[in-house]
Amino acid sequence: MQTVTLNNGVDMPILGFGVFQIPDDETEKVVIEALEAGYRHLDTAASYGNEEAVGRAIKASGIPREELWVTTKLWVQPSGEDNTKRAFERSLRRLGLDYLDLYLIHQPFGDYYSEWRAMEALHKQGLARAIGVSNFYPDRLVDLIDHNEITPAVNQIETHPFFQRQDYQQQMIELGVQIESWGPFAEGRNNLFTDPTLTTIAAAHNKSVGQVVLRWLTERGVVAIPKSVRPERMAENFDIFDFTLTADEMAQIAALDTGASLFFDHRDPTMVHQLGTRPID
Repeated sequence: MQTVTLNNGVDMPILGFGVFQIPDDETEKVVIEALEAGYRHLDTAASYGNEEAVGRAIKASGIPREELWVTTKLWVQPSGEDNTKRAFERSLRRLGLDYLDLYLIHQPFGDYYSEWRAMEALHKQGLARAIGVSNFYPDRLVDLIDHNEITPAVNQIETHPFFQRQDYQQQMIELGVQIESWGPFAEGRNNLFTDPTLTTIAAAHNKSVGQVVLRWLTERGVVAIPKSVRPERMAENFDIFDFTLTADEMAQIAALDTGASLFFDHRDPTMVHQLGTRPID
């Protein structure tokens, strides 16, 4: 598996498996199938409600812990570092693990400065090999970096052919932050799987549109965590390392960028309120 090296020297698999919106009662089976397909990088979150199922799948797989990369995320917490530490302990317990490979602040809302200080401490204790953020726009990312000791290793953000984040990726490279894509297929919006540009490129390589999108991301150095509940699609998504896109094909995909989210803007006041005040167990 191809890897990227984070700003603390840790190597992270460039391709993983996400479990967002997979029901808890299906997650264990799906993750076991993903591991059987070859995935060793798993991405979940406290807010997804399926950390325990991911943990059961990891245990059932029998795969040595050191061969896995496991990410989970901290939801918006009440102020105070202790709340973050308790949330981390709950996630670790649900996953049945002794440490995490990557722990992310899920949303840039609430008292994320105290959350980050707590996460710095967890990292120094060896309980999280790397720490990072998710959904941080440039202003908040730079401000967090400027006023804290540890620079986030990763920023997981919406990234797909219709919202490519090229300029932001370059900023993150300069800051030493690895970009990671959530929603690499845009959940099929804008008719992604039948887009003429993508289907033409896919046909030229005897690959699927999904494979072309994931290959496009990896060639840009973007970590991706595609999701599927179908074993054949999991295997297909994993089979992207035997072809390359031409410079012309990369340019054609670049032309699909709309420069705007297909989901929601994390700077929208209504969305900020909804996410920032939504409790989880």
